[in-house]
Amino acid sequence: MRDAPFVFDFAALSEHDRPLVGGKAASLGALLAAGCPVPPGFALTTAAYRYFLEANGLTGLFRLDHFDGANLDEAAAALSRRVEETFLAASLPDDLANQLAESYARLGQLVGSEAPAVAVRSSAADEDSQTASFAGQHETYLGIQGFDQLARAVRRCWASAYTPRAIAYRIHRGLSLEDAAVGVAVQVLVEPRAAGVLFTLSPRTGDRSLVVIEGSWGLGQAVVAGEVTPDEYVVSKVTLEVLRKHVNPKPFRYRRGGPDGSLVREELPPEQANAPCLDDTEIVELAQRARALEKHFGYPIDVEWAITDEPAKGTIYFLQCRPETVWSQKERPAVTMAINNPIMAIAQTLVRPAGNTRN
Repeated sequence: MRDAPFVFDFAALSEHDRPLVGGKAASLGALLAAGCPVPPGFALTTAAYRYFLEANGLTGLFRLDHFDGANLDEAAAALSRRVEETFLAASLPDDLANQLAESYARLGQLVGSEAPAVAVRSSAADEDSQTASFAGQHETYLGIQGFDQLARAVRRCWASAYTPRAIAYRIHRGLSLEDAAVGVAVQVLVEPRAAGVLFTLSPRTGDRSLVVIEGSWGLGQAVVAGEVTPDEYVVSKVTLEVLRKHVNPKPFRYRRGGPDGSLVREELPPEQANAPCLDDTEIVELAQRARALEKHFGYPIDVEWAITDEPAKGTIYFLQCRPETVWSQKERPAVTMAINNPIMAIAQTLVRPAGNTRN
């Protein structure tokens, strides 16, 4: 029996709580503190994960059998299967299960549902930092409903710290497999009109004078998984002018399916598939919020966003925020200046270092 809380509301968290709840959940608390609209929810602590391991005698599970340094893919796949099967067969300790059930019930009371649909996201302690990113390596389950499905999704999130890709990443970076500390973020599911990601610099060139927004219809799964070519909107961080738009065909969208987190792929009519998923007002508001967030945190960021038409058209939510870890580690490129002024553009090419180009 443990007396310490295993669950914290997002509003009680900050970036300093990364060891307690993992990077993803800590960033949601930081977003709330910065005044951003975040769907309500709570975080299971990394201590809850370790308690689950101890209570079920699983602390010695994480070893690469028959690993000789040359067969990492095979050994990682075998370990990943063993971890997932073992975690799903194990039970949550009663006191941990009770805290989870109570927090889920309070969330339901907040939104007026006995079994609210939630997004359940893994949140590793060494995830989404300024020096390492496990982006795309741990799992998220969308549309989970009911306590039994929630408890299963939590165990699957814990197990996703040991996907083959995550195992290989830890090995290559010299990180211990046994020391993985995994929290879980449980959020009310936002069912958006459009969703996607944005960067407070150009992901192509590192130009910090730009905000680049990518988006598509429906849940953001299609964008994150690379299943569609999203619309791209490029905005000046200085003037908030929309500099460029690339509207791409987006022939389908994902929406919530069953209570187990399954999604439904819905084909779209051509007139919607070929239409922009954001209007200029929404583009500018996203860029403005992103600019303010970057100033708040003090470094370039990568944000997952969603836009709904409830309670009003163009209601923005931020679902995740992480430091940008590619260009931020390099020497800062020259800032794009007066791109519509040909004289300034010529002058800029004369002073820009070789190899440094605009987005």
